[in-house]
Amino acid sequence: MNEFVHSDMLGAFIAMMIVTAASRAGGFWMMRYITITPRVRRMLDALPGSIVVAASLPLVVGGGGVVVLALAAAMAVTIIRRNEFIAVITAMVVAATARALGFGG
Repeated sequence: MNEFVHSDMLGAFIAMMIVTAASRAGGFWMMRYITITPRVRRMLDALPGSIVVAASLPLVVGGGGVVVLALAAAMAVTIIRRNEFIAVITAMVVAATARALGFGG
């Protein structure tokens, strides 16, 4: 294999892919037995936001001021525009501009 795809990395990638597919399939299978009540619907609607928070919190803790500034900008755009794509672009521009101006590491 070449230097970009090592066999151990490829094996880990395939294992993660299998686990992800199995988790999704298992979730769909389990939801067949769940009655969708208003309470369950609210929980399912809140789930994507909690996943975003869980994924971004370690970045905020270790990323410093530039990351906090970029995430604050993304949250503001999300609240104002209700468009996650524009929020991600805004966060990228804010982070790149802040780093270009010498803030952060």
